[in-house]
Amino acid sequence: MHAWASWRVYKIDRKLQDGKADRKFLEEIFHKLLLNFTWWVNKKDMHGNNIFQGGFLGMDNIGVFDRSSTHLPTGGYIEQSDGTSWMAMFTLNMLRMSLELARENPTYQSLATKFFEHFLYIAGAMSNVNNEGVNLWDEEDEFFYDVLHLPNHERIKLKVRSMVGLIPLFAVEVLDEEIFQQMPEFTARLDWFLQNRPDLANLISRWGNRGKNQRHLLSLLRGHRMKRLLKRMLDPNEFLSPYGVRALSRIHLEKPYALYANGSEFSVRYQSGESDAYIFGGNSNWRGPVWFPVNFLIIESLYRFHHYYGDDFKVEHPTGSGKLLTLRQIANDISQRMVCLFKKDEAGNRPAFGDSSVMQTDPHFNENLLFYEYFDGDTGRGLGANHQTGWTGLVAKLIQPITKSSRKK
Repeated sequence: MHAWASWRVYKIDRKLQDGKADRKFLEEIFHKLLLNFTWWVNKKDMHGNNIFQGGFLGMDNIGVFDRSSTHLPTGGYIEQSDGTSWMAMFTLNMLRMSLELARENPTYQSLATKFFEHFLYIAGAMSNVNNEGVNLWDEEDEFFYDVLHLPNHERIKLKVRSMVGLIPLFAVEVLDEEIFQQMPEFTARLDWFLQNRPDLANLISRWGNRGKNQRHLLSLLRGHRMKRLLKRMLDPNEFLSPYGVRALSRIHLEKPYALYANGSEFSVRYQSGESDAYIFGGNSNWRGPVWFPVNFLIIESLYRFHHYYGDDFKVEHPTGSGKLLTLRQIANDISQRMVCLFKKDEAGNRPAFGDSSVMQTDPHFNENLLFYEYFDGDTGRGLGANHQTGWTGLVAKLIQPITKSSRKK
């Protein structure tokens, strides 16, 4: 997230300064990020196969076990779909910053190549190319899962349909053709690598097929896999809530996931609101509520995919409705759902205020919005801490594209 935020701050600042970029800021923070990236590669890729384990990823109780623990009840370790996807996203953000810095210093072209190669190695590992990694994609369920690696080397897919399996959507970057014309060293190295590693080159989603305005796409997902993943994400019976994308599929309400180990049962059940167990810290819940951080990144990723595919690429939304929308339209709809958390409904109530009569009706309170930590996946009621303006305040950014779209209509 640090790399993503750094690149966003740089671009926002450049826009506010009428195109004048703060190269010093970008270069300084890039080198700090390089140290962090190296730590992850050296410390959290246990066997050097570009599949990442361990590390606190911020999604407390989303898994069967405490995934940041070094001692699982089963022994062994977890090969993480989300941890690996975050690293793929980290890699693409570093690639993008390298190319920006290379505009003034060509030396950064070699670093851009390094990150391009890192991304391909991660993509290859996630698809188990040449049996050099772990296939985190499940063909039967058409979803990404964590994999439990036991001490006897047996591997078990932890088939919990959660945000863990949607985070591969975040690893997406679109490069304009002009970059390759301006960076001859980067382009030559990239072409050499793709020619000499066709097994990895085939993993790049539509790399050889230029998209809208001659753009190139780097993504963990080919068009088919992305559509299958979106089919689940946009299903109201699974992830799609009236107020955004849930952290856990609602199918686990009737069908909890259970794993038995050492005489104990470990389970994951859909809980739309507060957690009913005080494990994993006990102060948050990723088993059903809508969280702004990951929803914001889903929306941004959909915009980025649309930037490449354009209006011709359409997906059914919501799943089962028979209605085909562009990825931009879907991103706008999810934004609208999240904005509705704070808007008054037909009865004059705001979903975020839940059943609090004081917050809903008292004139001293009902116009003062609180930025809750997360929201009930069914009712939209605000939960957890109510001072999370850093992330939940991003609702202001979500209002922008909706307003522009409404004006056009």
